[in-house]
Parts: sequence; structure tokens; C-alpha cells
Amino acid sequence: MAASTEHDSPAEAPQSVVEEEESKTFKDLGVTDVLCEACDQLGWAKPTKIQIEAIPLAIQGRDIIGLAETGSGKTGAFALPILNALLETPQRLFALVLTPTRELAFQISEQFEALGSSIGVQSAVIVGGIDSMSQSLALAKKPHIVIATPGRLIDHLENTKGFNLRALKYLVMDEADRILNMDFETEVDKILKVIPRDRKTFLFSATMTKKVQKLQRAALKNPVKCAVSSKYQTVEKLQQYYLFIPSKFKDTYLVYILNELAGNSFMIFCSTCNNTQRTALLLRNLGFTAIPLHGQMSQTKRLGSLNKFKAKARSILLATDVASRGLDIPHVDVVVNFDIPTHSKDYIHRVGRTARAGRSGKSITFVTQYDVELFQRIEHLIGKKLPVFPTQDEEVMMLTERVTEAQRFARMELREHGEKKKRSREDAGDNDDTEGAIGVRNKVAGGKMKKRKGR
Repeated sequence: MAASTEHDSPAEAPQSVVEEEESKTFKDLGVTDVLCEACDQLGWAKPTKIQIEAIPLAIQGRDIIGLAETGSGKTGAFALPILNALLETPQRLFALVLTPTRELAFQISEQFEALGSSIGVQSAVIVGGIDSMSQSLALAKKPHIVIATPGRLIDHLENTKGFNLRALKYLVMDEADRILNMDFETEVDKILKVIPRDRKTFLFSATMTKKVQKLQRAALKNPVKCAVSSKYQTVEKLQQYYLFIPSKFKDTYLVYILNELAGNSFMIFCSTCNNTQRTALLLRNLGFTAIPLHGQMSQTKRLGSLNKFKAKARSILLATDVASRGLDIPHVDVVVNFDIPTHSKDYIHRVGRTARAGRSGKSITFVTQYDVELFQRIEHLIGKKLPVFPTQDEEVMMLTERVTEAQRFARMELREHGEKKKRSREDAGDNDDTEGAIGVRNKVAGGKMKKRKGR
């Protein structure tokens, strides 16, 4: 496999290569002036490492395998070459971007539209959870870029009259490892069968798995590998900690940490939709501005939660791994792994939500008596031993009574919510972001938590 040609000359001192990289502009990479201006307007002062590696090769017309850690500017690395080519040969249904999650699809669409606003680029997002009819109408207008999750795209290819991708010039698979982990293999195979063989393909992935290698052989022609980080790594400015606690006190320790680090914005990862919802209700009952984001919420609710958090209207986002990949939420200060991830690689993606684009951040992983082996695997993967997050155990225990009461109310609400759902399927999910959490907060002794001044 060809290697990237950028750093082949052994005579060059590493320092000068670094300096040369730092002084590179988008124009140096071969991006046209109108797109360079768009980058300026978006505040992209200079290209990131993966962009420096991938863009010139992509503009030359090579197939690319991009391996880069999360938060490294991958979207720009494939969006700019595609828009560059679109300017040269304008055509409808020019590029298809496949992504594993709906949120990521909307985010990529935003970036395409922002970069291509001055040249009139139109994109369509084709994902589940949204009315098929309106999507069919959007496809009938033949947008330049289609951003889709594999399942819903197959649905339209099979059922939407007049829609096909026979003229497609570019295929991008973003977060390819995750697409295949979610077992979209058969869908991806079907899509590869109905798009032209004579196309450019970009495969972007944070990790190189066996499935991704298999996909690469099936889909790419003589690709160039652009790897920015060869081993699994987390960003240097990220301070990572762990807490070893009995599982029955997890909620209490979470409340303690939210108090201790009050004033920051948090992303808290849970392993199931149910636990995400329960913990969100628990925290709301104690006066925290917490919102859930998980797969059982309707698409509009998921986007609503994400937008409230992005706009800083809420300071705590509780999520399943739906949100661990690729979502660029600029201001996450602290990531809490409330439930330890079962796949060690997911740890890297979760903690990658903070310390993005050169900022610093913290991550705290809860380890209970049942999680020791999983935690050791994570330490082994990232190649470092994590320090313990300092806590005052007496202070934590003082919170037990109020947390227990809030837990009771959260359980009652979940039950009520479940019964409501049974009674009326159409109204399902209406309480996803009720401010008063059905008035329970008033029932919990003391209302707001201590140390919450200045909120």
C-alpha cells in the first residue's frame, strides 16, 4: 500500500517538518480561493494534521484511508476536496457520505453547507426517525451531497421512485469502524453494488479494525493511508482520572462531583437508555440542569437536547454511546464515564468529547467492584496508569439521604412515564425535557443543591 508522500525525505530534520506543517495554509494544500475564504469565515485559521495529509492527495484524485483521533478535523479533510471537485465539474448527486449515527449526519451536513454556502451547495440528510416522505421530496430536488445512515438510504434506493446514485462521483464512509460495529455490513454491501465503480472513495476511521480492512479491500482502489496517530491515544491536554467506588454509591458520588466541579459543562455516559433517563431525572430532582440523549428518544427530541446543550442552556448532557462519536460540542469541560464502556476503544471516543481543538479538559471514570477487568483493559490500551480523582468521603456520605430520596422519585417518574407510553404510543417521550420533572424537585428536601451559586 502506498504511503503518504509528505514526510518521505529522510534528510529533513523533524523540527523543520513540524515548522513547515505549522505554516501551511489551505491554499498551499490546493484548495480554491472561494473555499479558503469559507474556511476563514468558519474560523479555521490553519489546517489540522489530518487535513494537511489528506487534502492534497484527495485533490489529486487518490482514494484515501484516513486514520485520526476524534476531534482532529476529519470532516474538513473530506468536505474540502469534494467541494473543490464539485466546483470544477458541477453535478447533482455528486457525493454520498455514510455515517453511523443521525446526529453525526446532521453535523456533517452543517459543515458542508457552511463551507459551500457561497457556492450554493445543497445537501440532504437521510436518516431514520424522520418522515420518509419529506426525505423523498428532498431527494427529488437532486441535492449535490447526500449524507445518510446506511439503513434509511437502502430504504430510499429501493422505494423512492426515480432516486438512484448511478452518477455518483465520491463516496465517504465516516467513522467506518463504528458503521461496521453497528452491523451495517449487509447494507454497506448493497450500497456498494448500486453505485459506480469508477468513483473516488474516502474511508475515515479512528481505529483500524479487521472489518475496516475487509471493507477497504472491497471498496478502495490503490488507497493512500493518512494516519495521524498510529497508536490509540488520548489528547495530551486531557487530565484523566478514575474513582473506585461501591456500585450502590455511584449516584451519590456523581452528585458530589457535579457539586465539586460546579460551573463546568458535563457529558455523562451511561450504558443503557433506561439508566440515562433515570439519572437525568434523578439529577433534575436535585436541581441540576440535566438533559438526556439516547436512542429511544424521537429524532426531534434528540436534536433538541443536543441543541440546548450546545447553546449552553443546559450544563449536563447524559448520553449513551449514541453521542460518543464525532459530535463536535465545543464546550465540554468534563466527561464522566458513569458506566464504564465495555469496549476499551469506546473509552477513547467518549473522553474525546472534551479537550478538543487544543483546549484542556477532564475525564473521570467510575470503576465499581464489577468493572476492574474492563478498567485494566482501558489502561493497557492507552498505555498509562490513571490517577485517582481526589474526594472527601465524609462529604459524599452526607449527600446520601437526599440522593436516596431523589432516586425514589426518579423511579416513580420512570414508572409513570412507562405507563403513559403504554397508554398512548403517540405521546411517547413527551416528558423528555420537562423542566419541573413533574414538580418533583419541590418535593426533594432543600431544593437546589449546595454550592450552586452563580448558576
